[in-house]
Amino acid sequence: MQKTITFGIPCYNSIEYMDHCISSILEGSDYADDVQIVIVDDGSTKDDTLANAQRWQERYPGIVKAVHQENGGHGIAVLKALSEADGTYFKVVDSDDWVDGDALKELLAKLRHFIEFDTRVDLVITNYVYEHVEDGKQTVVDYHYAVPRGKIITWDKIGHFGLSQNLLMHSLCYRTDILRDGGVPMPPHTFYVDNIYAYVPLPRCKTLYYLDVDLYRYFIGRGDQSVNEKVMISRIDQQLRITRIMMYAYHLYDDVEPLELRNYMIGYFSLMMGVCSIFSKLSDAPDSEANLEALWEELRAYDHRMYMRARHGLVGTVMNFRGKGEKVTIGIYRIARKVVKFN
Repeated sequence: MQKTITFGIPCYNSIEYMDHCISSILEGSDYADDVQIVIVDDGSTKDDTLANAQRWQERYPGIVKAVHQENGGHGIAVLKALSEADGTYFKVVDSDDWVDGDALKELLAKLRHFIEFDTRVDLVITNYVYEHVEDGKQTVVDYHYAVPRGKIITWDKIGHFGLSQNLLMHSLCYRTDILRDGGVPMPPHTFYVDNIYAYVPLPRCKTLYYLDVDLYRYFIGRGDQSVNEKVMISRIDQQLRITRIMMYAYHLYDDVEPLELRNYMIGYFSLMMGVCSIFSKLSDAPDSEANLEALWEELRAYDHRMYMRARHGLVGTVMNFRGKGEKVTIGIYRIARKVVKFN
């Protein structure tokens, strides 16, 4: 049976929270048989994640598929789920996150409509919600004013995206063939690959649709999460690796034709360079600043126009004050962190 959508759930030592994630999809979809859930055990070592995934498959064999791979990291687990997907559409849900049931019902109704009437929509965008465990508060990230709501559009119809409105993995539901045709260059054993997933496939998407529902619930608060500030500082080398892959994916001014999409992508890429800059400054690793400068020089040599936009635009300027101005850079980051609560 051709499924409407496949949800890929990468799991690594996820026994404490994966059930909530899986249940939210099953219950939100009313256990629909046109929904597929692919649970990927990424070589878990500390618990029975794989056995638990297999128990879910035994209970719902027509919906849930449990697969195992040797540990390869989040990106490789996403690709494994993609290779097993039977859905026309594909969405990643991390094992410590979940989806809202009412919003999922609306998404499924829309996807089924597209399929029934043979209407090709390459990318469906939904909102996501930061769920802050430390204070019980929520922060909704929506795309009002950036993307027209409830219309099938092309990139020339999008507007300006604010700094907090990037199209992250949590907001994206791709047609599966968009991801497979051309691939997604996910490096093994590397965090922050969701940025590649949310960037590289975009120019392949010719049509998109914004469904204004708060679907994805993004858990924030575990001390070992990859977005925890101390963890991000300790993994600055991986931030640099991801940003370098994004850099080499396109010469944006030559390869991306729609002006509006190009502007969005250069803004996203500039923000990634800004992230590399701020966490390199916060790092106490002796080579952090040198590695950052090497990346900037590599960008300058690769594409001078991309370098100029990223380095001398607002984000690049603010994130790269030198000398006494470095305290201003860190202060601005701290304020943004407090307001948006993104880690």
